[in-house]
Amino acid sequence: MVRTASASVAAGPTLAVVAREAGVSVPTASKVVNGREDVAPETRRRVTEALDRLGYVRRPRFDATKAPRLVDLVVHSLESSWSGAVLHGVEEAAHDAGLEVVVSAALTRTRAGRPERGWLDKLVARGSSGVLFNLAELSDSQYAWLEQHRIPFVMIDPVQEPPEGVASVGAANWQGGLTATEHLLSLGHERIAVIAGHRRTMCSSARVAGHRSALASAGVRHRAEYVRHAGFDEGQARRRMLELLDLPEPPTAVFVCSDRMALGVYEALAERGLRVPDDVSVVGFDDLPEARWASPALTTVRQPLSEMAATALRSLLRLMDGHHPESTRTELSTRLVERASTGAPRA
Repeated sequence: MVRTASASVAAGPTLAVVAREAGVSVPTASKVVNGREDVAPETRRRVTEALDRLGYVRRPRFDATKAPRLVDLVVHSLESSWSGAVLHGVEEAAHDAGLEVVVSAALTRTRAGRPERGWLDKLVARGSSGVLFNLAELSDSQYAWLEQHRIPFVMIDPVQEPPEGVASVGAANWQGGLTATEHLLSLGHERIAVIAGHRRTMCSSARVAGHRSALASAGVRHRAEYVRHAGFDEGQARRRMLELLDLPEPPTAVFVCSDRMALGVYEALAERGLRVPDDVSVVGFDDLPEARWASPALTTVRQPLSEMAATALRSLLRLMDGHHPESTRTELSTRLVERASTGAPRA
């Protein structure tokens, strides 16, 4: 059973006092406190100034004896094995901590391209004590809203670099890219392509940077035409691989920055009558179940998704208890898992 936090504050003005000070109704003052957007800017300014002037506490900090043992996990999608691994890690760590977890795939966007805010209002209504964001891209206003309402949160594998002071947990993506390419180099490959995700995401950029570093250390020339972006989409990866195969000097190996995209690469190679790894070696990234099911089984870089999620929840618990970490960025190590999709290039 989820316990509810006390609705009263031991000291300080009531919302009615704040509303009277700002010259607005209590419902309007409540909207400002709860981060609702349907308030005129000037009205919001008056209420906010009254809140600060009177010392109104919008939300008490976490108290293990009073606050609800409830946290939110906001994921990008619930349809992938990636999300399943993250959910598994959070679930186990939450069970050990005696927490309840609410899971939602709520970071959708409006037609105007802006993130929806409905989950923010629901967060307050539920009385959640903290939030884990997986693969999330928050706006400046959403970060500000979370800070204003004193809601602790941790990012799991954030899409972009979070603002200073925001806690995040990820994998050693640069090292993973380096390891994948070093493996292909050790087999004798020099014509090594990379199919990356989105150009602007942290993880994709780091993996490509690690790949390029491995080439440079081995004295192998980096070829701009060997770098393609497929947005972590299987269909796009298939098309990018077909483009690579159409080059005058196609690659003999490809490092693909996700296992799902690697499946698209397999499909492209099969279309051209090419075999893995006899004609082209393939290395993926993630070590999702799909990597083991592929034929041949996919050599890939394992990132510890469940461990990342569990680490993030433990970091969130420390924030909820009022403890701030010495370092806001935590990176867990990656490792190469060798299977049957890589081999020496043809003579």
